Amino acid sequence: MGGELQQFKADFFKALSHPLRIHILEILSDGEKSVQEIQDALNKEGSAISQQLSVLRAKNIVVGIKDGKRVLYSLRDPMILDLLIVAKKIFNNHLIDTISMLEELDDQ
Repeated sequence: MGGELQQFKADFFKALSHPLRIHILEILSDGEKSVQEIQDALNKEGSAISQQLSVLRAKNIVVGIKDGKRVLYSLRDPMILDLLIVAKKIFNNHLIDTISMLEELDDQ
């Protein structure tokens, strides 16, 4: 059982390991969006967006619901937003540590 959990985590984080996928998730954190709306927000080609959404769908990170001719995407689990917020806090902590270290070097 333990190995399965680690594999799930590895696959999950691998699906998050692309900057465009992270950006898509950040956009979807505001609510469901169509591919066109995501494309407009990112100023990227539809094929690039569709490719990344496909990866996120395959890992059950986003879901798509048909709405007429378009598909509306949303986060499968709202806790993904919490994960993105925690990642940003970790990034900020690293940045603060780096700035502090640079300031100490300047003082020497």
